Amino acid sequence: MNFTVGFKPLLGDAHSMDNLEKQLICPICLEMFSKPVVILPCQHNLCRKCANDVFQASNPLWQSRGSTTVSSGGRFRCPSCRHEVVLDRHGVYGLQRNLLVENIIDIYKQESSRPLHSKAEQHLMCEEHEEEKINIYCLSCEVPTCSLCKVFGAHKDCEVAPLPTIYKRQKRQELALLPRLEGSGTNMTYCSLDFLDSSDPPILASQNANITGSELSDGIAMLVAGNDRVQAVITQMEEVCQTIEDNSRRQKQLLNQRFESLCAVLEERKGELLQALAREQEEKLQRVRGLIRQYGDHLEASSKLVESAIQSMEEPQMALYLQQAKELINKVGAMSKVELTGRPEPGYESMEQFTVSVEHVAEMLRTIDFQPGASGEEEDEEVAPDGDEGTAGPEEERPDGP
Repeated sequence: MNFTVGFKPLLGDAHSMDNLEKQLICPICLEMFSKPVVILPCQHNLCRKCANDVFQASNPLWQSRGSTTVSSGGRFRCPSCRHEVVLDRHGVYGLQRNLLVENIIDIYKQESSRPLHSKAEQHLMCEEHEEEKINIYCLSCEVPTCSLCKVFGAHKDCEVAPLPTIYKRQKRQELALLPRLEGSGTNMTYCSLDFLDSSDPPILASQNANITGSELSDGIAMLVAGNDRVQAVITQMEEVCQTIEDNSRRQKQLLNQRFESLCAVLEERKGELLQALAREQEEKLQRVRGLIRQYGDHLEASSKLVESAIQSMEEPQMALYLQQAKELINKVGAMSKVELTGRPEPGYESMEQFTVSVEHVAEMLRTIDFQPGASGEEEDEEVAPDGDEGTAGPEEERPDGP
Protein backbone atom coordinates (compact mmCIF):
# COMPACT_ATOMS: atom_id res chain seq x y z
CA MET A 1 0.00 0.00 0.00
CA ASN A 2 1.52 3.32 -1.01
CA PHE A 3 0.99 6.32 1.21
CA THR A 4 2.43 9.81 1.50
CA VAL A 5 3.22 12.15 4.35
CA GLY A 6 0.42 14.58 5.05
CA PHE A 7 2.38 17.40 6.65
CA LYS A 8 4.04 18.78 3.49
CA PRO A 9 1.96 22.02 3.62
CA LEU A 10 3.44 22.71 7.05
CA LEU A 11 6.92 22.54 5.58
CA GLY A 12 5.84 24.83 2.78
CA ASP A 13 4.41 27.32 5.27
CA ALA A 14 7.64 27.33 7.27
CA HIS A 15 9.61 27.98 4.09
CA SER A 16 7.28 30.86 3.18
CA MET A 17 7.67 32.36 6.65
CA ASP A 18 11.46 32.26 6.27
CA ASN A 19 11.22 34.05 2.92
CA LEU A 20 8.86 36.62 4.42
CA GLU A 21 11.26 37.27 7.29
CA LYS A 22 14.05 37.98 4.80
CA GLN A 23 11.87 40.67 3.18
CA LEU A 24 11.29 42.35 6.54
CA ILE A 25 14.98 42.94 7.33
CA CYS A 26 16.24 46.53 7.54
CA PRO A 27 19.36 47.03 5.36
CA ILE A 28 20.87 49.32 8.04
CA CYS A 29 20.53 47.43 11.33
CA LEU A 30 20.10 44.01 9.61
CA GLU A 31 17.21 43.23 11.96
CA MET A 32 13.46 43.16 11.48
CA PHE A 33 11.96 46.61 10.88
CA SER A 34 11.11 48.44 14.07
CA LYS A 35 8.12 50.76 13.94
CA PRO A 36 7.68 53.33 12.66
CA VAL A 37 8.75 52.19 9.20
CA VAL A 38 9.25 54.89 6.55
CA ILE A 39 9.16 54.43 2.80
CA LEU A 40 11.65 56.29 0.60
CA PRO A 41 10.81 57.81 -2.80
CA CYS A 42 12.63 54.82 -4.38
CA GLN A 43 10.06 52.50 -2.65
CA HIS A 44 12.63 50.97 -0.26
CA ASN A 45 11.79 50.80 3.44
CA LEU A 46 13.85 51.73 6.51
CA CYS A 47 13.36 51.98 10.22
CA ARG A 48 12.85 55.66 10.91
CA LYS A 49 15.57 55.52 13.54
CA CYS A 50 18.02 53.95 11.04
CA ALA A 51 17.00 56.50 8.37
CA ASN A 52 17.63 59.31 10.84
CA ASP A 53 21.10 57.88 11.68
CA VAL A 54 22.04 57.79 8.00
CA PHE A 55 20.62 61.28 7.45
CA GLN A 56 22.52 62.70 10.45
CA ALA A 57 25.77 61.11 9.22
CA SER A 58 25.31 62.66 5.75
CA ASN A 59 24.26 66.08 7.16
CA PRO A 60 26.25 66.73 10.33
CA LEU A 61 25.27 70.43 10.38
CA TRP A 62 21.51 69.75 10.19
CA GLN A 63 19.70 70.66 13.38
CA SER A 64 17.69 67.94 15.07
CA ARG A 65 13.94 68.15 15.55
CA GLY A 66 12.90 70.55 18.28
CA SER A 67 15.81 72.90 17.69
CA THR A 68 15.06 76.61 17.75
CA THR A 69 17.02 77.12 14.53
CA VAL A 70 15.08 76.55 11.29
CA SER A 71 16.93 74.26 8.86
CA SER A 72 16.48 74.04 5.13
CA GLY A 73 16.47 70.22 5.01
CA GLY A 74 19.10 67.89 3.60
CA ARG A 75 19.72 64.73 1.57
CA PHE A 76 21.16 61.25 1.80
CA ARG A 77 21.37 58.14 -0.38
CA CYS A 78 19.26 55.02 -0.07
CA PRO A 79 21.48 52.21 1.32
CA SER A 80 19.81 49.69 -1.03
CA CYS A 81 19.87 51.38 -4.45
CA ARG A 82 22.00 54.53 -3.77
CA HIS A 83 19.12 56.73 -4.96
CA GLU A 84 19.46 60.26 -3.62
CA VAL A 85 16.68 61.17 -1.16
CA VAL A 86 15.99 64.88 -0.72
CA LEU A 87 14.31 65.89 2.55
CA ASP A 88 12.55 69.08 3.56
CA ARG A 89 13.01 70.97 6.81
CA HIS A 90 11.26 68.16 8.74
CA GLY A 91 14.04 65.70 7.91
CA VAL A 92 13.17 61.99 8.14
CA TYR A 93 10.00 62.91 10.03
CA GLY A 94 8.67 64.25 6.77
CA LEU A 95 8.87 60.80 5.14
CA GLN A 96 5.66 58.80 4.78
CA ARG A 97 5.11 55.81 7.07
CA ASN A 98 4.57 52.43 5.41
CA LEU A 99 1.57 51.15 7.37
CA LEU A 100 1.28 48.06 5.18
CA VAL A 101 4.75 46.83 6.18
CA GLU A 102 4.02 47.59 9.82
CA ASN A 103 0.82 45.50 9.67
CA ILE A 104 2.70 42.65 7.97
CA ILE A 105 5.29 42.72 10.78
CA ASP A 106 2.53 42.45 13.38
CA ILE A 107 0.95 39.48 11.60
CA TYR A 108 4.34 37.77 11.19
CA LYS A 109 5.11 38.12 14.89
CA GLN A 110 1.72 36.67 15.79
CA GLU A 111 2.20 33.69 13.49
CA SER A 112 5.75 33.11 14.71
CA SER A 113 4.58 32.99 18.33
CA ARG A 114 2.22 30.06 17.63
CA PRO A 115 3.64 26.60 18.47
CA LEU A 116 4.36 24.31 15.54
CA HIS A 117 2.41 21.13 15.06
CA SER A 118 3.88 18.29 17.06
CA LYS A 119 4.91 15.02 15.50
CA ALA A 120 1.84 13.39 17.09
CA GLU A 121 -0.37 15.55 14.80
CA GLN A 122 1.46 14.43 11.65
CA HIS A 123 -0.51 11.74 9.85
CA LEU A 124 0.28 9.50 6.93
CA MET A 125 -2.21 9.95 4.11
CA CYS A 126 -3.46 7.27 1.73
CA GLU A 127 -2.03 7.63 -1.75
CA GLU A 128 -5.15 6.35 -3.48
CA HIS A 129 -7.54 8.40 -1.32
CA GLU A 130 -5.58 11.57 -0.69
CA GLU A 131 -8.06 12.98 1.85
CA GLU A 132 -8.08 9.80 3.98
CA LYS A 133 -5.68 9.10 6.85
CA ILE A 134 -4.01 5.74 7.39
CA ASN A 135 -6.01 4.45 10.37
CA ILE A 136 -6.42 0.63 10.01
CA TYR A 137 -4.14 -2.36 9.47
CA CYS A 138 -4.82 -5.10 6.92
CA LEU A 139 -4.14 -8.42 8.62
CA SER A 140 -4.21 -10.34 5.35
CA CYS A 141 -1.75 -8.14 3.42
CA GLU A 142 0.12 -6.97 6.55
CA VAL A 143 0.13 -3.30 5.49
CA PRO A 144 -1.46 -0.13 6.93
CA THR A 145 -4.37 1.26 4.91
CA CYS A 146 -7.36 3.61 5.11
CA SER A 147 -11.05 3.03 5.72
CA LEU A 148 -12.09 3.68 2.12
CA CYS A 149 -9.70 0.98 0.89
CA LYS A 150 -11.50 -1.46 3.23
CA VAL A 151 -14.99 -0.37 2.15
CA PHE A 152 -14.62 -0.43 -1.64
CA GLY A 153 -10.90 -0.52 -2.35
CA ALA A 154 -8.19 -3.11 -2.68
CA HIS A 155 -8.73 -4.46 0.86
CA LYS A 156 -12.51 -4.89 0.87
CA ASP A 157 -12.20 -8.69 1.18
CA CYS A 158 -9.40 -8.60 3.78
CA GLU A 159 -9.50 -8.79 7.56
CA VAL A 160 -8.49 -5.55 9.24
CA ALA A 161 -7.88 -4.23 12.75
CA PRO A 162 -7.48 -0.77 14.28
CA LEU A 163 -4.01 0.61 13.67
CA PRO A 164 -3.37 1.63 17.35
CA THR A 165 -4.23 -1.89 18.52
CA ILE A 166 -1.71 -3.51 16.16
CA TYR A 167 0.86 -0.87 17.14
CA LYS A 168 0.45 -1.58 20.87
CA ARG A 169 0.49 -5.35 20.35
CA GLN A 170 3.74 -5.21 18.41
CA LYS A 171 5.30 -2.87 20.96
CA ARG A 172 4.51 -5.36 23.73
CA GLN A 173 6.39 -8.06 21.86
CA GLU A 174 9.36 -5.79 21.29
CA LEU A 175 9.49 -4.77 24.96
CA ALA A 176 9.32 -8.43 25.96
CA LEU A 177 12.55 -8.88 23.98
CA LEU A 178 14.37 -6.14 25.90
CA PRO A 179 15.60 -8.36 28.80
CA ARG A 180 17.34 -10.67 26.31
CA LEU A 181 18.87 -7.70 24.53
CA GLU A 182 20.01 -6.24 27.84
CA GLY A 183 21.64 -9.52 28.81
CA SER A 184 23.63 -9.51 25.58
CA GLY A 185 25.37 -6.28 26.60
CA THR A 186 23.72 -4.12 23.92
CA ASN A 187 22.73 -0.61 24.91
CA MET A 188 18.98 -0.20 24.38
CA THR A 189 16.66 2.77 24.91
CA TYR A 190 13.61 1.80 26.93
CA CYS A 191 10.18 3.04 25.89
CA SER A 192 7.37 4.01 28.19
CA LEU A 193 4.71 1.38 28.89
CA ASP A 194 1.98 3.89 29.53
CA PHE A 195 0.57 3.63 26.03
CA LEU A 196 0.07 -0.18 26.38
CA ASP A 197 -3.41 -0.71 27.66
CA SER A 198 -4.28 -4.20 28.84
CA SER A 199 -7.93 -3.50 28.12
CA ASP A 200 -7.40 -3.34 24.35
CA PRO A 201 -10.03 -5.41 22.51
CA PRO A 202 -8.95 -8.73 21.00
CA ILE A 203 -7.94 -8.73 17.34
CA LEU A 204 -9.47 -10.90 14.67
CA ALA A 205 -7.06 -13.45 13.26
CA SER A 206 -4.50 -12.73 16.01
CA GLN A 207 -2.05 -15.20 14.56
CA ASN A 208 -1.58 -12.97 11.52
CA ALA A 209 -1.28 -9.95 13.79
CA ASN A 210 1.54 -11.55 15.75
CA ILE A 211 3.57 -12.48 12.68
CA THR A 212 5.01 -9.04 12.10
CA GLY A 213 5.97 -8.50 15.75
CA SER A 214 7.55 -11.93 16.02
CA GLU A 215 9.56 -11.52 12.84
CA LEU A 216 10.75 -8.08 13.91
CA SER A 217 11.71 -9.35 17.37
CA ASP A 218 13.64 -12.28 15.92
CA GLY A 219 15.34 -9.99 13.45
CA ILE A 220 16.37 -7.60 16.22
CA ALA A 221 17.73 -10.49 18.26
CA MET A 222 19.78 -11.70 15.29
CA LEU A 223 21.11 -8.19 14.66
CA VAL A 224 22.05 -7.78 18.31
CA ALA A 225 23.88 -11.12 18.34
CA GLY A 226 25.65 -10.19 15.11
CA ASN A 227 26.59 -6.80 16.57
CA ASP A 228 28.11 -8.53 19.61
CA ARG A 229 30.22 -10.75 17.36
CA VAL A 230 31.32 -7.80 15.26
CA GLN A 231 32.20 -5.82 18.38
CA ALA A 232 34.26 -8.74 19.66
CA VAL A 233 36.13 -8.92 16.35
CA ILE A 234 36.71 -5.15 16.41
CA THR A 235 38.08 -5.35 19.96
CA GLN A 236 40.37 -8.21 18.97
CA MET A 237 41.66 -6.31 15.93
CA GLU A 238 42.26 -3.21 18.05
CA GLU A 239 44.35 -5.35 20.41
CA VAL A 240 46.25 -6.70 17.39
CA CYS A 241 46.94 -3.12 16.24
CA GLN A 242 48.26 -2.21 19.68
CA THR A 243 50.46 -5.32 19.74
CA ILE A 244 51.81 -4.49 16.28
CA GLU A 245 52.72 -0.98 17.45
CA ASP A 246 54.42 -2.31 20.60
CA ASN A 247 56.40 -4.97 18.70
CA SER A 248 57.43 -2.50 16.00
CA ARG A 249 58.63 -0.02 18.62
CA ARG A 250 60.66 -2.75 20.35
CA GLN A 251 62.23 -3.97 17.11
CA LYS A 252 63.12 -0.42 16.10
CA GLN A 253 64.93 0.04 19.40
CA LEU A 254 66.83 -3.23 18.92
CA LEU A 255 67.72 -2.29 15.35
CA ASN A 256 69.03 1.10 16.44
CA GLN A 257 71.08 -0.49 19.23
CA ARG A 258 72.71 -3.00 16.90
CA PHE A 259 73.58 -0.45 14.28
CA GLU A 260 74.96 1.83 16.99
CA SER A 261 77.16 -1.03 18.25
CA LEU A 262 78.30 -1.69 14.68
CA CYS A 263 79.13 1.99 14.26
CA ALA A 264 81.03 1.88 17.56
CA VAL A 265 83.16 -1.02 16.24
CA LEU A 266 83.91 0.93 13.07
CA GLU A 267 84.77 4.04 15.04
CA GLU A 268 87.09 2.04 17.31
CA ARG A 269 88.90 0.45 14.37
CA LYS A 270 89.18 3.78 12.61
CA GLY A 271 90.79 5.26 15.71
CA GLU A 272 93.32 2.41 15.84
CA LEU A 273 94.27 2.86 12.19
CA LEU A 274 94.56 6.61 12.59
CA GLN A 275 96.88 6.13 15.56
CA ALA A 276 99.12 3.78 13.54
CA LEU A 277 99.24 6.30 10.72
CA ALA A 278 100.05 9.10 13.13
CA ARG A 279 102.92 7.09 14.69
CA GLU A 280 104.47 6.37 11.28
CA GLN A 281 104.11 10.02 10.33
CA GLU A 282 105.84 11.17 13.50
CA GLU A 283 108.73 8.71 13.08
CA LYS A 284 109.43 9.78 9.51
CA LEU A 285 109.14 13.45 10.33
CA GLN A 286 111.59 13.13 13.24
CA ARG A 287 114.17 11.37 11.04
CA VAL A 288 113.89 13.84 8.16
CA ARG A 289 113.97 16.85 10.48
CA GLY A 290 117.11 15.44 12.16
CA LEU A 291 118.81 15.17 8.76
CA ILE A 292 117.73 18.71 7.96
CA ARG A 293 119.40 19.97 11.13
CA GLN A 294 122.57 17.98 10.34
CA TYR A 295 122.81 19.33 6.79
CA GLY A 296 122.05 22.81 8.04
CA ASP A 297 124.90 22.72 10.54
CA HIS A 298 127.31 21.52 7.80
CA LEU A 299 126.15 24.26 5.47
CA GLU A 300 126.60 26.92 8.11
CA ALA A 301 130.17 25.76 8.94
CA SER A 302 131.12 25.61 5.27
CA SER A 303 129.77 29.12 4.67
CA LYS A 304 131.78 30.52 7.57
CA LEU A 305 134.93 28.81 6.25
CA VAL A 306 134.39 30.36 2.81
CA GLU A 307 134.06 33.82 4.34
CA SER A 308 137.27 33.32 6.33
CA ALA A 309 139.16 32.20 3.20
CA ILE A 310 137.99 35.25 1.25
CA GLN A 311 139.08 37.60 4.04
CA SER A 312 142.49 35.88 4.21
CA MET A 313 143.06 36.36 0.48
CA GLU A 314 142.58 40.09 0.97
CA GLU A 315 145.28 40.27 3.73
CA PRO A 316 147.99 42.82 2.60
CA GLN A 317 150.76 41.58 4.87
CA MET A 318 152.59 38.70 3.24
CA ALA A 319 153.86 37.03 6.41
CA LEU A 320 150.40 37.04 8.03
CA TYR A 321 148.79 35.89 4.81
CA LEU A 322 151.17 32.96 4.44
CA GLN A 323 150.68 31.98 8.04
CA GLN A 324 146.83 31.97 7.78
CA ALA A 325 146.74 30.46 4.28
CA LYS A 326 148.30 27.21 5.36
CA GLU A 327 145.75 26.75 8.17
CA LEU A 328 142.82 27.63 5.89
CA ILE A 329 144.03 25.21 3.22
CA ASN A 330 143.96 22.42 5.81
CA LYS A 331 140.45 23.37 6.97
CA VAL A 332 139.08 23.60 3.43
CA GLY A 333 140.58 20.23 2.58
CA ALA A 334 139.10 18.66 5.68
CA MET A 335 135.67 20.26 5.03
CA SER A 336 135.59 19.06 1.43
CA LYS A 337 136.31 15.51 2.55
CA VAL A 338 133.29 15.42 4.93
CA GLU A 339 130.62 13.03 3.59
CA LEU A 340 126.99 13.50 4.65
CA THR A 341 125.18 10.23 5.13
CA GLY A 342 121.61 9.20 6.02
CA ARG A 343 119.74 10.79 3.17
CA PRO A 344 116.11 9.47 2.84
CA GLU A 345 115.83 6.76 0.23
CA PRO A 346 113.61 7.38 -2.80
CA GLY A 347 109.92 6.96 -1.95
CA TYR A 348 110.52 7.47 1.75
CA GLU A 349 107.83 10.17 1.83
CA SER A 350 105.14 7.87 0.43
CA MET A 351 102.31 6.76 2.76
CA GLU A 352 100.49 4.51 0.31
CA GLN A 353 101.05 1.51 2.55
CA PHE A 354 98.34 2.90 4.82
CA THR A 355 95.60 2.61 2.20
CA VAL A 356 92.53 0.73 3.47
CA SER A 357 90.23 -1.25 1.20
CA VAL A 358 86.62 -1.19 2.43
CA GLU A 359 84.80 -2.31 -0.70
CA HIS A 360 84.35 -5.87 0.49
CA VAL A 361 83.25 -4.64 3.91
CA ALA A 362 80.75 -2.27 2.31
CA GLU A 363 79.36 -5.09 0.21
CA MET A 364 79.05 -7.23 3.31
CA LEU A 365 77.24 -4.43 5.14
CA ARG A 366 74.80 -4.09 2.26
CA THR A 367 73.83 -7.73 2.73
CA ILE A 368 72.55 -7.05 6.26
CA ASP A 369 68.88 -7.98 6.32
CA PHE A 370 66.18 -9.16 8.67
CA GLN A 371 66.09 -12.78 9.76
CA PRO A 372 62.47 -14.03 9.73
CA GLY A 373 61.58 -16.16 12.72
CA ALA A 374 64.56 -14.99 14.81
CA SER A 375 63.79 -13.56 18.22
CA GLY A 376 65.55 -10.35 19.13
CA GLU A 377 66.22 -11.39 22.73
CA GLU A 378 67.63 -14.78 21.69
CA GLU A 379 69.91 -13.13 19.15
CA ASP A 380 71.14 -10.74 21.82
CA GLU A 381 72.04 -13.62 24.14
CA GLU A 382 73.76 -15.61 21.38
CA VAL A 383 75.58 -12.82 19.59
CA ALA A 384 76.95 -10.90 22.57
CA PRO A 385 79.48 -13.53 23.87
CA ASP A 386 80.57 -14.56 20.38
CA GLY A 387 80.98 -10.96 19.37
CA ASP A 388 83.26 -10.25 22.31
CA GLU A 389 85.50 -13.23 21.55
CA GLY A 390 85.52 -12.49 17.82
CA THR A 391 86.61 -8.91 18.27
CA ALA A 392 89.22 -9.64 20.95
CA GLY A 393 91.19 -12.21 18.94
CA PRO A 394 91.93 -10.14 15.84
CA GLU A 395 92.77 -7.09 17.95
CA GLU A 396 95.49 -9.07 19.77
CA GLU A 397 96.99 -10.31 16.52
CA ARG A 398 96.51 -7.02 14.65
CA PRO A 399 99.82 -5.09 14.32
CA ASP A 400 100.04 -1.44 15.20
CA GLY A 401 101.55 -0.53 11.88
CA PRO A 402 100.83 -1.57 8.33
